[in-house]
Amino acid sequence: MHQRWEEVAFLHWRVDAARVAPLLPAGTTPDVFDGSSWVGLIPFRMVGAGLLTGPAVPWLGTFAETNVRLYAVDTTGRRGVVFRSLDASRLAVVIGARLAFGLPYCWARMQVRRVGRDIEYTTVRRLPRGGCPGAHIVVRPEAVAVRADSLAHFLTARWGLHTRWVRRRLYVPNEHATWPLHTASLQHLDDDLVGAAGLPGVSHQPPDSVLWSAGVRTVFGMPQPSRR
Repeated sequence: MHQRWEEVAFLHWRVDAARVAPLLPAGTTPDVFDGSSWVGLIPFRMVGAGLLTGPAVPWLGTFAETNVRLYAVDTTGRRGVVFRSLDASRLAVVIGARLAFGLPYCWARMQVRRVGRDIEYTTVRRLPRGGCPGAHIVVRPEAVAVRADSLAHFLTARWGLHTRWVRRRLYVPNEHATWPLHTASLQHLDDDLVGAAGLPGVSHQPPDSVLWSAGVRTVFGMPQPSRR
């Protein structure tokens, strides 16, 4: 599956690894940087998603998404993302991703828009029910490019994801170019998604890292059974 991720905001908080460990798939452990595990709140625009080498799917392949993610490593040393939730504005995508990959997609009302120098991301979950958590995020990208930053690399250079589907652990490889990252200032944050994903109170504090990127093209490979 190929796609572009555009207008991506990366908000991250330090979290104790012991708090994260119970939220990860069996056979994986928290991936740690500078003595901490990290949780990310990542809103963006998915653009031109398509299957195999085929063209992008019209309309259905472009939508807004916000995910809450953790970072894990499996017993063979493969480092990857663990998605705790993925809110998307296309119901068909939500259903397909849940059935095909076992990913915790949720259907949401979403918007990404530019307001002067700022970019505003709005998410209100529709399904599944449960208090209708959401997020309102406003970031201001800055001109300073981020290069040779080990934390930024740890948080964004991820070449796969860990998940479970039909009682099996899977690793889904991912390829993408190096993120063109910039520093960003957080103008506003009102979030319930991180708490609903199992980490209450975390996003009520200012994030420890705020980055922004215009985007990259990415390709997901075939899911691979995780080796014990």
